[in-house]
Formats: sequence, structure tokens, C-alpha cells
Amino acid sequence: MTEVVEVPTTGGLARLHIDLARRQRSVLVLGHGAGGGVAAADLAALAAALPQGGTTVVRVEQPWRVAGRGVSVAPPRLDEAWLGTAPFWPVGPLVVGGRSAGARVACRTASRVAATGVVCLAFPLHPPGRPERSRAAELLTGVPTLAVQGGVDPFGRPEELPGLRGLTVTALPGADHSFSVGRGGPVTTGEALELLVAAVAGFLRSLRS
Repeated sequence: MTEVVEVPTTGGLARLHIDLARRQRSVLVLGHGAGGGVAAADLAALAAALPQGGTTVVRVEQPWRVAGRGVSVAPPRLDEAWLGTAPFWPVGPLVVGGRSAGARVACRTASRVAATGVVCLAFPLHPPGRPERSRAAELLTGVPTLAVQGGVDPFGRPEELPGLRGLTVTALPGADHSFSVGRGGPVTTGEALELLVAAVAGFLRSLRS
């Protein structure tokens, strides 16, 4: 059962959606994207599956979303609010991550929360059609980092991600930025989410070994 806790930040109230592991071995804190919330299919799939393997999953709902605004705030304010929720995260070996804009926040702040790893879901490597505006530098987190990318994501396909030290890339065949797969794709959307969960679970195990 998901526990929802409201916590104060300098940007307003944020919400932590916490799915506790019975025998906790690690904590994975995830942020949502700029156009969606913590109910995104990939975040929900991880929250449902990972606690069974010993990982407590915390989904951080940013204050702008809690306040009902339709547009995300600027990156520095996202980072500040994210860091403001950190004192309320469960204690344990910490991995941070998120989807899209939430992945960027996690990458930029990983060292400040002493994370042991980063999980990037649909990392927005560049705006659609603008590969010259690369955000690859944000993937230099200083800790092991997993990027799970949709095979047809216009924000950055798996093969576009740079070969950086410590970065592992997992491709979801036929998946777009939301990890949805169109009719007739190489896998179904459900199968893509299963691949995602398996990749993240394996990454977390590798950090514990």
C-alpha cells in the first residue's frame, strides 16, 4: 500500500508517495516529468514491483504539480524543491532517478544527496529535432548510472546516448518517450514495462554486490 506524505520545501508543499519494502536493502527515489506526474506508467510499475525485491520506492511529486499548475517551474527551482524533500526520504543505501525532466534533476543533484547510483528513464538528451542541443554532460553523475530509453524516443534514442564511463544504456524496442509502443511494434507496451522493471532491478542488484 502506498503511503502519501506531504512535506514542506522552499517551493511549497511536495508529496512523497512511498512504497515500503518489507526487508529493505535499498531506497530508490524517483521524480516525475515536466508533463506528467507520479502516476506515469513506468514510475507506477517500479513502485509496484521493486519493494518485493527489497527496494523501497519513493516517488516525489514536485510542488508545482501538487499546487495544480500545468507547467513545470525552471530547473533550478526543481532541483531546490527536490533537495528540500531529501531529509524526509527513508534511510538506506540511496539511488535516485526519475523520468525525463525528473531524470535530469536526479543527475544534477546525485552528488549532493550522496546517491550510490542514478536511474534515468527516458532521459531527454535533446529537444526533438535538435540534436545539437545535447544535455549529455548531465549524465556525468560520478556514480553508476542506468539510462532506459525508448527505441523511437524523439528526445534521444538509445544509440544517441554517449559512451560515458559508468553509464549503462538499456533500449526498449519500439517505445516512445512515454514508453508506449504502437500497434504492430516489436513488443507490447506491457512487455516494454517488464523489460524496464527487469533492467532497473538488475541495476539495483549490481549496486549491492
